[in-house]
Amino acid sequence: MTLSRRNFLASSAAVGSSLALAPQLAKGQDDKFDAARSAEYMTPETQKAVDKALTWLAKRQNNSGADEGAFGHGGYQGGVAVGSLAGLAFMCSGSPPGQGPFGKVIDKCVKHISKCVQESGYISAPGFGQDNMYGHGFATLFLSEVYGMSDRADIDSTVGDKLRAAVKLTCQCQSEAGGWRYQPVKSDADLSITICNIMGLRAARDAGIHVPDEVRAKCIDYVKKSQNADGSFRYQIASGGSGTFPLTAAGVVSLYSAGIYDTPEVEKGLKWLMRYVPGSAQGNAGYHGYFFYGQYYAVQAMWHAGGEYWTKWYPAIRDTLLKKQSGDGSFGDSEVCAEFGTAMACIILQMPNNYLPIFAP
Repeated sequence: MTLSRRNFLASSAAVGSSLALAPQLAKGQDDKFDAARSAEYMTPETQKAVDKALTWLAKRQNNSGADEGAFGHGGYQGGVAVGSLAGLAFMCSGSPPGQGPFGKVIDKCVKHISKCVQESGYISAPGFGQDNMYGHGFATLFLSEVYGMSDRADIDSTVGDKLRAAVKLTCQCQSEAGGWRYQPVKSDADLSITICNIMGLRAARDAGIHVPDEVRAKCIDYVKKSQNADGSFRYQIASGGSGTFPLTAAGVVSLYSAGIYDTPEVEKGLKWLMRYVPGSAQGNAGYHGYFFYGQYYAVQAMWHAGGEYWTKWYPAIRDTLLKKQSGDGSFGDSEVCAEFGTAMACIILQMPNNYLPIFAP
């Protein structure tokens, strides 16, 4: 896989702002890389499950028409969130845009998401109310990964301009408190949507798109204020109340994505999450819904943490997911759709591949 733009950034961006949104770009550059994060965790059984799931997902993609590249003609399947997560799932297998077994599928994802970038920079499929700023954040993340790992002229000219517009829109509608809400306007904020946009901005910054330092500083402040004394994270700063598993996983990843490591906030959040190791009695009872969303962030949190956090968590979620897979290769999700569940499951299971820089520890 070619990471030409990122290789350039790795050597030149080090002289940039000390408030960069991301850590080192590749594990070979990370002195703290943990040998426990081994590709050996991708067992033959796991790889077989992933191959089957990606094959199912590829067959769900529209190959022509106005919705070419999307994974349905309506509902969540036709929106940019599912399309972007599916694109990331294929890229996690090692296929860059236009290359490898899923290169053409990824190119269609790029075409679909790029077409959904409005003049304002807001990324949303026309007429799809489900997308909102969740979809915008996931789409910004996907386009950033595409832009950062390809030096093709068409991606430079098309994706680059659209990505800059999307990042500008994200920064413009950040709330005074530092987060984001459902609509692309300055409003109140919640942690769930905020993490999607923090990761989108981090990925864009990795890929060479300018992100103002003050935006990052406000992000960090918002996330820190969302944490409870017990280490969990809550939905909104002003709401009070206890935290939940998905929000705590998202909160920890928010801090990692903003370049914050080895702090009391991170450690408290990780220890709180470890109460809910997949497959354990408390883990099975403690998800409070949004299973794939929560596990998507939890596996990232444990991957960044490394050590026993990773070696205990990943085998547990891997084995849990393998039991959930349907005979046709898909992963059902009653809250969103099977395309969403399958994309999320594939991203989670392929974390040991370490192909996408956004996930690099």
